[in-house]
Amino acid sequence: MLVWCPDWPVIAADLMDGVPAHRPVAVLHANRVIASSAAARAEGVRRGLRKREAQSRCPQVIVVEHDPVRDVRAFEPVLAAVEEIAASVAVLRAGVCAFAARGPARYFGGEEAAAERIVEQVAQECGVEAQLGVADGAFAALLAARAGRIVAPGQTASFLAAMPVSTLDRPQLTSLLRRLGVHTLGSFAALPPSDVLARFGLDAALAQRLAAGRDDRPLAVRQAPPELEVEERYEEPVDRVDTAAFAARALAEQLHQRLAAHGMAATRLAIGAVTADGRELHRVWRHDGVLTAHAIADRTRWQLEGWITQRRMAAGIIALRLVPDGLVRQAGLQAGLWGDVGAERDRAHRALHRVQGILGPEAVLTAVLGGGRDPGEQATLVPWGDERVPVRPDGPWPGRLPPPAPAVVLVEPQPARLLAADGEEVRISARLELNATPAYLVSDGRQVEVTGWAGPWPVDEQWWDHRRAHRAARLQVLLATGRAVLLTLAEGRWSITLHFD
Repeated sequence: MLVWCPDWPVIAADLMDGVPAHRPVAVLHANRVIASSAAARAEGVRRGLRKREAQSRCPQVIVVEHDPVRDVRAFEPVLAAVEEIAASVAVLRAGVCAFAARGPARYFGGEEAAAERIVEQVAQECGVEAQLGVADGAFAALLAARAGRIVAPGQTASFLAAMPVSTLDRPQLTSLLRRLGVHTLGSFAALPPSDVLARFGLDAALAQRLAAGRDDRPLAVRQAPPELEVEERYEEPVDRVDTAAFAARALAEQLHQRLAAHGMAATRLAIGAVTADGRELHRVWRHDGVLTAHAIADRTRWQLEGWITQRRMAAGIIALRLVPDGLVRQAGLQAGLWGDVGAERDRAHRALHRVQGILGPEAVLTAVLGGGRDPGEQATLVPWGDERVPVRPDGPWPGRLPPPAPAVVLVEPQPARLLAADGEEVRISARLELNATPAYLVSDGRQVEVTGWAGPWPVDEQWWDHRRAHRAARLQVLLATGRAVLLTLAEGRWSITLHFD
């Protein structure tokens, strides 16, 4: 038995951020639509479209960036509502959960009555639409939920037979099967399994089992999290930084001890405060790794200092609450730069925490790679300990420089001149043609012979925004010294941006 909440990324944006789900909304990841509202689909906005094409089909569409954390947090009340009726609920992804149908069906007198009761429960408790399907496996149950069907035991294969192979959600395999004349799950399931494995590989063989209704993977049952949040109320309002720091340290130690008692650790921390004048403040800190007691205390202190400095707590706070999120088992943590355990790692962590505690969170930065066309755009510096999320998401970036990666990325481009053999300045026409063959590169008072070159390649970014529009052309040249550099021509001037030593 599977519960499916349609368009969940859109609904989560509505619940958490107030985005009106009844209007045209598109949720994007890596510049492509991954979910859209019913109003947006009516205008032709579909999954897989690029942002520009979605906006051309529906100019009034509201674009929202995908946030998996937001989707999961918004889905938690739905899970709680389902768990009031069904036991051993497994979360397949945000917006989809499944459980064994036998228990609810016996209690409510049949699968149809149980389905109606669960859908009604979710609507009453959470105010969101849910659809429920029943089949012999999670894959078939999801398709049954989308169709609003209850598939009788043993009839899953016939239920799937007429469905298109695109429902497998494997674009490359789907394209290949269609070119071979295999258009339905039934015809794919009828192929000899040994031939499918030999010709298409293991993933296709697993997909064929799904197409045949043999989804026999056990559900990963969700364990209901214990009540781990801690809260402290104060008789006298706290309105000073030093008092707030003391309060943060005491509450952080209490939270860390409670987590340790359950053998758990948190990777995110929600900080909530109630002021004396009745205001409620809330902030979530994301963390790359495990939040230690020092890390919890520091982030709580930083947040309280920020609220006090911004005059958002002029009346002082009367209640402080810490809620751990992103819980993991201590035994399942990934080793860091200094190893998993040991004095070296602890000493390094304490040193970095101390520097941040003295100079602030921005004093210790780490680099994380993301997307972008130039290597200089792909590195994002984030405070040590925060979640390592790049500014530009990784994904397909047309015009991105191919490997190998450069040895040096210049923070400030180095001015240069590119000359032909007769000393004429080399330029690029509107047709992306060089007016002369590059012969010499002049930079920093030195002239070096050019022995080879490739390009040019145009860059035309954000042309729709005159304030951020950027046009340039790139040319890679090989010098007689053996060094290769990337030249960029922008606003009529050449500059060196990368070295490929």
